[in-house]
Amino acid sequence: MSLQSHCLAKNSYDEAKCRAQVDDLYACCNSFYRQNGDDAQSVCCPQASLLRLKIKQRAAESAR
Repeated sequence: MSLQSHCLAKNSYDEAKCRAQVDDLYACCNSFYRQNGDDAQSVCCPQASLLRLKIKQRAAESAR
């Protein structure tokens, strides 16, 4: 079980309580897509376009 999955399971899948772990996962996924292209696939990462949207949304939430 990954750190992200463990944190989410421990916190009843409340993503807000695992923000740092989810941010780390998204940063890793972003690097993965930069290195391998947007068509690359990973079971751990959302599709590249969705990942970028999620990163943008999370940045907007943090700015509030």
